[in-house]
Amino acid sequence: MSEFMPHFAPIVVLIFLGTIFLIGVSFLVLFYGAVRRSAFFAKLGAGAALTVVIGYLLLLSAVSFASSEEVLPPGGWKYFCEIDCHIAYALAGAQTNSALGPEMQQVSAHGKFVIVRIKTWFDEHSISAHRGNGPLTPNRRLVLLVDGTGRSFEPAVEGQAALARLGAASTPLTQPLRPGESYLTDFVFDVPRDAQGLRLLITENDPETRLVIGHENSLLHKKIYFGVEGAPAIPKTLR
Repeated sequence: MSEFMPHFAPIVVLIFLGTIFLIGVSFLVLFYGAVRRSAFFAKLGAGAALTVVIGYLLLLSAVSFASSEEVLPPGGWKYFCEIDCHIAYALAGAQTNSALGPEMQQVSAHGKFVIVRIKTWFDEHSISAHRGNGPLTPNRRLVLLVDGTGRSFEPAVEGQAALARLGAASTPLTQPLRPGESYLTDFVFDVPRDAQGLRLLITENDPETRLVIGHENSLLHKKIYFGVEGAPAIPKTLR
């Protein structure tokens, strides 16, 4: 099972860029009217800019209202579209621990440590014919663990440090990839003991995505999660 974010990426990006272009032209007309002291051109530019903005926001809101929440099962892929290629993510494993780290340097969780392993893959089947084999640096990602009540948790600094002391290999999500390459990244979350229905959210962390039609970061748009419960166990080397 695969989900794409955003859907129809080339089209929505063209709409976004086209909207910016039309707003820019409208302001030029408004500026021209102000310089020439022409009420007609000033009103034309202001009216056009307002119409374009309102129309875009209405379309963005309508698509967000029509969206639905998705929870990907183990083995499911979430694709982020980079226009001429796609970076995909999957939940490769998860486990729960009360403490982490080498025997003499263990760190206890305030609640419980939840470790998730993410697989990042540059899908070689998604590149354009002329892209070539050059490396791609993924955009910034936001990684959160969300429970059934909507509480969200960021990676725990102490837990990440304890996991690193175990010597477990973990590649940063910002590591460049060439088509077909993949790597694994581990994240540690410290969540309350009563946290249930845990879901993993991996999303983009760029502010402009809030204005992209169909993007899960846009206003009122539903998210695409990974279901943590039922994920395969991470090898015992992390225990």
